[in-house]
Amino acid sequence: MNYTQQRAWQRWGVTGTLLLLACCAGCDKPAGPGVDDATASDSHSREFSGEPPLSIVCTTQQVADAVRNIVGEHAEIESLMGPGVDPHMFRTKPSHLLKLQQADIVFYNGLHLEGRIADSLEQLADRKPVVPLTGRLVEEHDKRLISPAGFSGVHDPHVWHDVSLWADCVDYAAERLCEFDPARADDYRANAAAYRKQLDELNAEVGAQLRSIPDDRRLLVTAHDAFGYFSAAYGLKTIGLKGISTDDEADFAHLDAVRKILVENQVPAVFVESSTSPRLVNKLIEECQAAGHQVRVGKELYSDAMGSAGSGAETYVGMIRANVAAIVNGLAGE
Repeated sequence: MNYTQQRAWQRWGVTGTLLLLACCAGCDKPAGPGVDDATASDSHSREFSGEPPLSIVCTTQQVADAVRNIVGEHAEIESLMGPGVDPHMFRTKPSHLLKLQQADIVFYNGLHLEGRIADSLEQLADRKPVVPLTGRLVEEHDKRLISPAGFSGVHDPHVWHDVSLWADCVDYAAERLCEFDPARADDYRANAAAYRKQLDELNAEVGAQLRSIPDDRRLLVTAHDAFGYFSAAYGLKTIGLKGISTDDEADFAHLDAVRKILVENQVPAVFVESSTSPRLVNKLIEECQAAGHQVRVGKELYSDAMGSAGSGAETYVGMIRANVAAIVNGLAGE
C-alpha cells in the first residue's frame, strides 16, 4: 500500500472520531491545514488562562516523558499510548477523545507517526494548542531528517532514536510551553536546561558504547525500519524487515535479500521489537539456519514505545540505555 492509499484509509477510519470531536466541542469549525505542517495551528498566540496544574495529553510515552521533564509539578500529564503500543496502528476510543478534548494543551510526535489519529489532532488544533515536537525540524527543513525511499515528501518519524535530535525536539516543546504558560516559564526553562544537560551526557555515553562494536559487525537488523536515525547518528548500518511503518506489507524478496546479507557477513544477531510482531524475524532466522548460518534473537528492542513500569525502560533515558546494551551485547555475539 503506497502512502496516498494509506492516508485515504486512515481518513475513512476516523470519520466517527471527527464527528465525536465536533460534538464534544459544541461548535462547527472548518478544519485547518494538516497538523504535521509545523505552522498549521494558531496556538502560538494562545495563553493558558486557568489555574495550575495544567492538564496535558501526549500521544506517545516518549513525548509524555519529555514534557514531564519540562513541566515538573506544574502539570498533570497523560499518555494516550502505553507500553508496547504501536503508534502506527493506534486508533482512538471515545475515552481518548474525551481526554484530548479536556486537555489544556496536546503534544504529539508528528511526521505522521500517529497517522491513524492525524485527522483527530487536526480537528482539535482549531480549538486548542496542539504541538508536534518535531515542529521546528519541519519548519527549518532540518537536514538531519531522513526521507526513506518510496516515501517521497514524507520523513521518517522515529527521531527519538537520535538523542541529540530528540534533545532539540525537547527544547522546542519547552519553548511552546513557555509561550502557552508564561507565568511559569522560568521554571520550564530551568527544567528544560537541566534535562538537556542529561540528554547531552546520554548522547556522549551512547556514542562511546557503540564504538565498541567491531566494524564488521555494525549491522542492525530489526523487525521494521525504526532505527534509521539511530544508525545515522552513531555510525551503524540498519535494515528493517518492513519499512518505516509497521503498517507496511511484508516483502519476501526483501527478506531473502536480508538473509543473504546475514549469511555472507556472519551477522550474529537480529532483533525483535516490543511493539511489533516477531513473525518476520523468526522466519528470517529459520531461513538463515537452513542456509547453514546460526543467527540468534538479540534482546528485545524498544522501537516505538517505552517499557512498562519496573522494566528499566519506562523513561526515555532508560529506554535508550536498554536498547544500546541489547545492541552492543547482541552484535558482539555475547
